[in-house]
Amino acid sequence: MATKKQKKGSKAWLIIWIIIFGLGGFTAYTYWRQLQEERQARFVHYPEFGIDVPAGYSIHGIDVSKYQGAIYWPSVKKMQVNDIKLRFAFIKATEGLGRVDASFRRNWLKAKEAGLTRGAYHFFLATKSGKAQAQNFINTVSISKGDLPPVIDIEQLYGVPPAKMRKEVKAWLLAVEKAYGVRPIIYTYANFYQQYMGDEFDDYPVWIAHYFEKERPRINRNWLFWQHSELGRVDGIAHRVDFNVFKGDSTAFAGLLVP
Repeated sequence: MATKKQKKGSKAWLIIWIIIFGLGGFTAYTYWRQLQEERQARFVHYPEFGIDVPAGYSIHGIDVSKYQGAIYWPSVKKMQVNDIKLRFAFIKATEGLGRVDASFRRNWLKAKEAGLTRGAYHFFLATKSGKAQAQNFINTVSISKGDLPPVIDIEQLYGVPPAKMRKEVKAWLLAVEKAYGVRPIIYTYANFYQQYMGDEFDDYPVWIAHYFEKERPRINRNWLFWQHSELGRVDGIAHRVDFNVFKGDSTAFAGLLVP
């Protein structure tokens, strides 16, 4: 007859095996789901981008996160409408103190394999330490020669006073610049920048979101990138996606990349 101690040991091992098989099953299901989504995306074809693309810009790109699902990057790279091709992709990497976007590592690898210039961004939470959020990004993102500079995405105050928000954003920027040796880019909406950012960040390059404009974002400072739509369609992506342009020619674009 088994003792109570033996029975407890058997139950413990049973629980351990259940956990192991459960984790294995979940991992297998996640991998299978990614393959199914990629297979679906591979055959998604849009004859046009589905939006008005501003004229006068030669370098176009997108930005993505887990919400675009599994992306088939070769189709993204191959798509062309008249003289417009997508040359770069900003990819969500991290958020707050410890979150990593579920699709980041795959997108980061596959975008480069497909031949697109890639950049990583961090979704900033104004309620949290800027330095600690920077460390989350640094721990996650390995930037290589030819990549775009890192980006901080700041969109909301979350009830934090603007001065406090600016202090934490500056802490993030300084920590990331020190880690990578390149000045980061600030992403935000035109109205947010003008209302809350002041003139403390005028030396930093900016990527401005401003929709329903035909020629340029309405902001009273220089800018590098303009997110002009969030409703684009691209081969290889089953969901709508943000569209961007770079303000400059191929020489200026090349000069922006990490040396």
